[in-house]
Amino acid sequence: MGKTAIVAGATGLIGTELVAFLMNEPSYERVVVVVRREIEIKHPKCIQVITNYEQLEDEIKAYVADSDVFCCLGTTIKKARTKEQFRKVDLEYPMRLGKLAQTYHAAFFGIVTAMGANADSSIFYSQVKGQVEDGLDRLQLVSLHIFRPSLLLGHRADARTGERIGAVLFAAAAPLLIGGLQKYKAIHVKTVAKAMLQSAIVGNKGLHRYSYKQIEELAATYTCEALC
Repeated sequence: MGKTAIVAGATGLIGTELVAFLMNEPSYERVVVVVRREIEIKHPKCIQVITNYEQLEDEIKAYVADSDVFCCLGTTIKKARTKEQFRKVDLEYPMRLGKLAQTYHAAFFGIVTAMGANADSSIFYSQVKGQVEDGLDRLQLVSLHIFRPSLLLGHRADARTGERIGAVLFAAAAPLLIGGLQKYKAIHVKTVAKAMLQSAIVGNKGLHRYSYKQIEELAATYTCEALC
């Protein structure tokens, strides 16, 4: 039998791309998409689990053993409206998923956090991202892969003017970002999704962190005739 992938945050920028790649990746037999409401997707591999994350264990535990778990959950303060709700989406829910991966012996756990993640940061966003990294690390998962992109490039249905301007400025500055500054380069969501998938296929054990250069290099080693 082929492998099972579980994708939380399957409707987000990275999650959408990752699900598309997984549907065309022959090493996966099942793709379990964890969503808040039913999505329009028709594929024989796809299993939709609709959840509010309060009963997550009961809803996905049957799929977790030996699976590859991908956490693409994330929001913004503007969307979340409160710091408490932001913590719930970016810290509490990923930790629930991580604990299930630990309890039911998932083979792989990959998560997208952010460049600058640091639990001791004075910046709330970076602080929460650092806290989830530290929390998952303490679980001592068999295979934990953390992806730390900077600005994400890709189509946003609700893109704001500031984000579009930021993307243009990051693109213009890219040639100047060399050496230690490479981690600040904007990166396309497809690249991050491919890197996540490739890291699961390779299946290296232990803790691994990836910034811009490592994400680009990892994505470049993934071959996908259907979608690349």
